[in-house]
Amino acid sequence: MFSFFRFIGGLGFGASSVAGPIYISEISSPENRGKLGALYQFNLVLGILIAFISNYLLQGVGGSNDWRWMHGVEAIPALLYTLMVISIPNSPRWLVITKKDNSGALKTLKLLYNNKEAQLKFAEIEKSLSYGTVKEKLFSGRYNKPLLLAFLIAFFNQLSGINFILYYAPEILERAGLAAQESLFSSIAIGIVNLIFTFVGVWLIDKLGRKQLMKIGSFGYLISLSMVGWCFYSGASSTLLLTFMLIFIASHAVGQGAVIWVFISEIFPNKVRAYGQSWGTGTHWVFAATITLITPIFLDAEHGIFKDNPWPIFIFFAFMMFLQLLFVLFMMPETKGVSLEEISKKLSSAKAED
Repeated sequence: MFSFFRFIGGLGFGASSVAGPIYISEISSPENRGKLGALYQFNLVLGILIAFISNYLLQGVGGSNDWRWMHGVEAIPALLYTLMVISIPNSPRWLVITKKDNSGALKTLKLLYNNKEAQLKFAEIEKSLSYGTVKEKLFSGRYNKPLLLAFLIAFFNQLSGINFILYYAPEILERAGLAAQESLFSSIAIGIVNLIFTFVGVWLIDKLGRKQLMKIGSFGYLISLSMVGWCFYSGASSTLLLTFMLIFIASHAVGQGAVIWVFISEIFPNKVRAYGQSWGTGTHWVFAATITLITPIFLDAEHGIFKDNPWPIFIFFAFMMFLQLLFVLFMMPETKGVSLEEISKKLSSAKAED
């Protein structure tokens, strides 16, 4: 029963993680699209921190039923979100392309811009409809480059080990020598660092650009994950290990955490953006689920492959982040300050129009 309702909750969050970044990118200007898109991640991280604090405060409230209170309290923000989301207007790009509702799109644009700017934005959206009129299926071959970019950034996001650490933080910290209560409290520290550096990422994403933040994050990943592995291997103090885990969290928040949802929502054309976002988001959550499912095989205290010392797990993640750095340096384009329509023209193959 628990798994069934967890699946229902996953459908809700999965839908939100597709629609949310798309909606934000489609109502933003090129100048502030990164910042507003990264705020999506900021609010996710804020929710994680609140969850860590909630779990810490609820420990001992219900005895053996503590976990029921920890999960059940989630219904409160879910209800608030449901009530608030009803009032937001539809995306102007969605109205033009899917519903052919030009007047509705203009009405929404005028909420965001003055009358003249709204007319210019509307004309730009209409013009984008002329791009690639022959084939508009996501897997037609025209969109191979954005498909590959979305897959790789989502793949590397999870192969950094971020959800492995967030989901299993208390257990990992207990392995490092912290008591159960201390490990839960240290999880709050992880949440606080995550929140602070996500805010830094939000602030920098439209200043430095997506690619630069990914470079910074990749170097931070390499150093921190290698040192966490070394700390476990050498039996270093739990304080030192926690320090490098916090550096890892900061690297993720500034890099992948701030960039992934923004980048995926930018690189697909208007006509297939929803499908493209679903592709990138699906990749992200499939690998997140896979890592969650296989972690007990490696980490289980009694039967895990690395039950005595999990250092090889972190070295593996560090190697994957070396591969991510190569991806960023040689494949990832910069999308800072470029309109969605212009990005589409650059990344879509022209051969499908021949």
